[in-house]
Amino acid sequence: MGRDGGSGLRRGLDGHPHRRRRRREAPRRRGRARRHARSRADPLGGRVIVLAIETATPACALALEVDGSVTEEVLDLERHHTEALVPGVARLLGAAGVAPGAIERVVVDRGPGLYTGLRVGIATALGLALATGADLVAVTSLEVLAAAAARAGARGELVALVDGRRGEVFAQRFSLEPLAALDAPRVLRPEALAPELAARPALLGGDGALRYREAFAGSEAIDLAVPPPSAALELSRGRDALEAVLPLYLREADAVANFSTRTRAT
Repeated sequence: MGRDGGSGLRRGLDGHPHRRRRRREAPRRRGRARRHARSRADPLGGRVIVLAIETATPACALALEVDGSVTEEVLDLERHHTEALVPGVARLLGAAGVAPGAIERVVVDRGPGLYTGLRVGIATALGLALATGADLVAVTSLEVLAAAAARAGARGELVALVDGRRGEVFAQRFSLEPLAALDAPRVLRPEALAPELAARPALLGGDGALRYREAFAGSEAIDLAVPPPSAALELSRGRDALEAVLPLYLREADAVANFSTRTRAT
């Protein structure tokens, strides 16, 4: 085949001239779909809609914010996260007249807490965000407990405690005015934490404080077992959206620990 002068034509196998075709690459999509591109599908006229998912403890709970109005619901208290969460989300959205595609932001508790509960909650939140283009934001169970205590009027310092099973608690100390973490999340036995509380008193909050109240007999505990997802909504404001969320386990899963123990025993 040969060129036909400078005409921009190229002779094909049949001897007739054909205009050269340039291959164009399809533009690549980068990042998450922009919310305003699909706001036309929002039946509520573009209102801010945020869903919070809480599965770090035996409870499974949700909160839905629609234009500043918050509905909160505890779906289950017996570790039935797998069975309760997705139907609960559908029911909560349906009752509010909200289509899943109208959700602007999904907030999820990433732990520490129950291994299976965290996996179910994070997977559900990620699936919703990917399917709808909503922003994905993460909070921790311990900071949610602290935020809820501050919202209820508690002052001073609080040690948030989530029951870690195996005779342990997940713990973190916070200042409540203003809300700020004073140390990093950790896992330890209640009897190891008790001397610290005796030397530096603080309020206690969370199901770990309630379960091990005898070990913390010298400390005052507030009635706050479940990290409220409505407090997670408040914490999420102003936080950057994430592409993925990593669970905060602080230790290996129970199944791995039990297998390791049996292996060493044999």
